[in-house]
Amino acid sequence: MATSYDYALLFRSSVGFDRVFNLLENAQRARSISDWPPYDIVKTGDDSYRISIAVAGFARDDLDITFQSNLLTVTGKKQEAAAEAYLHRGIAGRPFEHRFELADHVRVNGADLKNGLLSVDLVREVPEEMKPRKIAIERAATLEPSALPAQIEAQKAA
Repeated sequence: MATSYDYALLFRSSVGFDRVFNLLENAQRARSISDWPPYDIVKTGDDSYRISIAVAGFARDDLDITFQSNLLTVTGKKQEAAAEAYLHRGIAGRPFEHRFELADHVRVNGADLKNGLLSVDLVREVPEEMKPRKIAIERAATLEPSALPAQIEAQKAA
């Protein structure tokens, strides 16, 4: 049973949340037909993450990683091998594409292919001006009696 939500009411009463609504709408859409190859997303530190994708049988030249506008795309397409007479073909080599929506200020730190696992390291770097900062509360200076402004008394009219 699919449930669809209408975000029109939220659009009317909020400003600047367009990206959040787009993420919610994209999450509602049907995922790709296949989740192949399998992958893991691991939080490796306070501000670091790793996406590991099982890409057995794919070489470095068969894989492509692109990052644009908070969207990380990993694609794989095997080079056509010479026609061989397989008796059994159990290692999948079909093309794939995985898309990952990344939060603001998350960037790709590097990628590595080892033992059939493609690891993409991510790090969140919040700019200094956006980090929370402590504001000191200043004390009001106590005024000495001699520093108080002189008051002038008005003459009473008769």
